[in-house]
Amino acid sequence: MEETILDAFQQNGLSRRAFLKFCAATASLLALPPAAAAAMAEKLASTPRPTVIYLSYQECTGCLESMTRSFSPTIEHLMFNNISLAFNDTLQAAAGEAAEAARKEAMRKAWGKYILIVDGAVPLGAGGAYCVAAGQSAVDDLRHAARGAAAIIAVGTCAAFGGVPYAAPNPTGAVPVSEVIRDRPIINVSGCPPIPEVMTGVVVYYLSFGMPALDRQGRPLAFYGNTIHDRCYRRPFYDEGRFAHTFDDEGARNGWCLYELGCKGPVTYNACATLKWNQGTSFPIQSGHGCLGCSEPDFWDKGGFYRPLPAATGHWARGEVLGGAALGGAVVGAGMAMLARSHQKANAAKTAKEVGSQPQKEDSHEH
Repeated sequence: MEETILDAFQQNGLSRRAFLKFCAATASLLALPPAAAAAMAEKLASTPRPTVIYLSYQECTGCLESMTRSFSPTIEHLMFNNISLAFNDTLQAAAGEAAEAARKEAMRKAWGKYILIVDGAVPLGAGGAYCVAAGQSAVDDLRHAARGAAAIIAVGTCAAFGGVPYAAPNPTGAVPVSEVIRDRPIINVSGCPPIPEVMTGVVVYYLSFGMPALDRQGRPLAFYGNTIHDRCYRRPFYDEGRFAHTFDDEGARNGWCLYELGCKGPVTYNACATLKWNQGTSFPIQSGHGCLGCSEPDFWDKGGFYRPLPAATGHWARGEVLGGAALGGAVVGAGMAMLARSHQKANAAKTAKEVGSQPQKEDSHEH
């Protein structure tokens, strides 16, 4: 009989009460309705600990570094109680042939069932020779691993959208995971790096309910359903037309909106303003720097980080920038607010419908 997630909890000295508290905390983190905590506990109590294969390609290890700093659930909690992390070449003790042998054996035993986490873009240039490990190119390695995966989580903007390796002139021919794998469900967890709790939360959600509701970019709506601007504590200053113009002027010292210093919060979907970083301590805007838009596709190639967004559009585009504070507050602010309300209502309805149906549908992760 396979070890379940509840079994793993109890073997590590944790009670069923602690297990239920974990489910309640995770459901709260994911902004799920109260009934979801009970559904999550019921599902995880009977779910075998899944094998997870974590592959790294063109990346800087920042995403993994971020994940290790998750506090709810912690990476240790996830590894010892929720999943069986069978391969990660940064965290594991084994190396070389021993590591590769362990990975192949784990994949063989869990073929068709394991979760594949991919970190980094995949280079196609020079026949894939820009990224080779154990004699196999990244693209061939990914294709083989994906064939045995129940689902794929593309962690970080490099894996989700190509990120920095994909930026012009893209000398290695780097592409996101979705341009290589098209026949498996993929969850994009973008960010450079993503928020730690978003990464661990997505894994736990998938184990409980299967595929989450996704936005047009393949990202979980629970975390990417609103723009940073929608939830930013500096939003009232934006609506009033109060902006910092330099990083050391009166506006900056008073905590006014950073829109005119290039903040990309109005067009960037992420949970930075609500979950924040370092156990909810802060996020870039709270620390005095505008959002770079790092969780959006092609963020590296869309003009200067300190150039204001165009006033007439809610999309990344080149054009005339905001001419004055009044115009920003009255015209752009009103338009963004209307779009945000519409977006929020649609996302809430989609997520509620999806969560309500998941516990009764065991194979909901299959499209």
